[in-house]
Amino acid sequence: MAAYMIVHLEVLDPTAYAEYSKAVPATIAAHGGRFLVRGGAVEVLEGEFMPKRVVVLEFPDVDTAKGWYRSPEYAPLIAMRKRAARGSFYMVTGV
Repeated sequence: MAAYMIVHLEVLDPTAYAEYSKAVPATIAAHGGRFLVRGGAVEVLEGEFMPKRVVVLEFPDVDTAKGWYRSPEYAPLIAMRKRAARGSFYMVTGV
């Protein structure tokens, strides 16, 4: 069953975030993941939550998604992302 990483971010340092954005795709691909959403326009249809930036990643399964998130390749990029942006990062399983 597919697993999806959903990220809502507010970029605080665009230069640092650009470095993160440049480095992260190779780590995702190496773990069988792919971007489904990477930025794009957000339109709120109900509610008041208005994320600044949304990213959705798809992985083949939960174990693979967690393997990427906890990988030694991604660890330094987590620190980079946390310096450049703030927000939420969570995983959901597909149907």
